[in-house]
Amino acid sequence: MPGCGSRGSAALPASSTPAHLFAYGAAAGLLGDLLLGDPRRGHPVAAFGRAAGAVEKVLWRDDRGRGALHTLLCVGTAAGAAALAARAVRRSPAATVALTAAATWAVVGGTSLAREAGAIGGALAAGDLETARERLPHLCGRDPQSLDGPQMARAVVESVAENTSDAVVGALVWGAVGGVPGLVAFRAVNTLDAMVGHRSPRHRRYGWASARLDDVAGWPGARLTAALAVLAGADPRGALAAWRADAAKHPSPNAGPVEASFAGALGVRLGGTLSYAGRVEHRAVLNGENGRAVRVADIERAVRLSRRVNLLALAVCAGGRLVAGRAKGSRA
Repeated sequence: MPGCGSRGSAALPASSTPAHLFAYGAAAGLLGDLLLGDPRRGHPVAAFGRAAGAVEKVLWRDDRGRGALHTLLCVGTAAGAAALAARAVRRSPAATVALTAAATWAVVGGTSLAREAGAIGGALAAGDLETARERLPHLCGRDPQSLDGPQMARAVVESVAENTSDAVVGALVWGAVGGVPGLVAFRAVNTLDAMVGHRSPRHRRYGWASARLDDVAGWPGARLTAALAVLAGADPRGALAAWRADAAKHPSPNAGPVEASFAGALGVRLGGTLSYAGRVEHRAVLNGENGRAVRVADIERAVRLSRRVNLLALAVCAGGRLVAGRAKGSRA
């Protein structure tokens, strides 16, 4: 604060506020993801997943309370470690940018998402359904053996849409709100939901807390993703109409807006009948009145839309943090 004597002289200059440092670091982290993708070995998220799995082995009971404790321990430890790291480098702008960049690169997965989608699309285009079925579980939890080519193409487009929010935009939103701890906490919550948040007999009760927390954490990112898909897509009116009409029909409160807006932006139909580990679900069709069936070429269109949304999300989140930082400074 002003007027604090020698402490004030050690403060960062206005042009290098933490808000600016987040913008620099987040941009560098996304660039790193674009250039490098995810490492094949030693990924921090994979290490977190192994640790969370070890905690589950100790705590598991068919009980919501045990599951809530699991969630609290795993997310709290990850966020706490990130907060300590951020505190340790707070006096160094360069180290703060580097830490933010490393955390952003570690928690986003846009490049890996695009690569997996492209690999499946390539196999489908070549008529190699077996290779496409082998790769599909890397992208989503569908039962590939029950899907033909068009159904796999639809599954890929839906996964690209949903993971644009889960793998990139949601993390940027919470990074803008909470810095490095926000980035790490969001990825921890999202990873736990993927591990225990599904409705299997083992996790229906134990994973309840993780699933609900993921719904809460994913809410703002999903709405921002849907809004940016409206802006970045080829048919803004169609995307907005599909979002308004069909988002609430999806069983997921966060996947619904994202998939509906992507469906409208791409002019395709998403949703319908699908199978998870032998369990058949009949979901509402999204953009059913105005869309056509998904084609293999739509996978690349979805990937391009996802990339545009990611870049816009960086601009919105970094810009929002800059504006908030300036407003806070003007009130000080």
